[in-house]
Amino acid sequence: MWSNKHKYCKSRLQEKSRKPHPKTRRQLISEEGFRPLKEITPISHRMALSGTRVYVLINLLFLTSYAIATLSVAGEDCVYTVYIRTGSIIKGGTDSVISLKLYDEYGDWVEITNLEIWGGLMEPGHNYFERGNLDIFSGRGECLPTPVCAMNLSSDGSGPNHGWYCNYVEVTVTGVHAQCLQQQFTVEQWLALDASPYELSAVRNNCPSYDSSSAAAAMNGRDIRPKVAATAVM
Repeated sequence: MWSNKHKYCKSRLQEKSRKPHPKTRRQLISEEGFRPLKEITPISHRMALSGTRVYVLINLLFLTSYAIATLSVAGEDCVYTVYIRTGSIIKGGTDSVISLKLYDEYGDWVEITNLEIWGGLMEPGHNYFERGNLDIFSGRGECLPTPVCAMNLSSDGSGPNHGWYCNYVEVTVTGVHAQCLQQQFTVEQWLALDASPYELSAVRNNCPSYDSSSAAAAMNGRDIRPKVAATAVM
């Protein structure tokens, strides 16, 4: 009897061992064509990834804000105010048309072809550029990318008294959300064909030495960049 029972139990055990194990959920999902369950990322790894994403996002926001700020300044109009002192020397005044180009360190510029018509602020009937005068002009133009640091002051040599002696030119630039900037150019030179240095223009470059080459090239006509027109303040 015990022998038969032993054989029966042994056959049952062998039968059970031949049956396949029940499939796990992961295996069932894979065989049915669905994507396996994702492994859970450790908390430390998730925190590291999250921190990286935040860092990248902050950098992108900073760069975007900087770009928007730069574009808004470049697209706005600035107000240019120019003070010009004529020397007290005999025959220092002129009847010629005086023009002015203002440059930044990259060689971009604003051009004023006739200072008196562009933005003369003196009283009606005032005679500009006469001996001992301090004449003031103001007008609107697109803001330059960087501060004014160089200039080209010119006379067209017209009129009965074309010679002109200039002491200095002072320029202030301001605009919406832009810092007020000031630059003074010492001239102390004749703009005349009958007095030394026998030239009708005076070029002054106050740009820092490490980046003044672009402005110098532009003033010499070697690096022609798009100019920005200046208009009178209405």
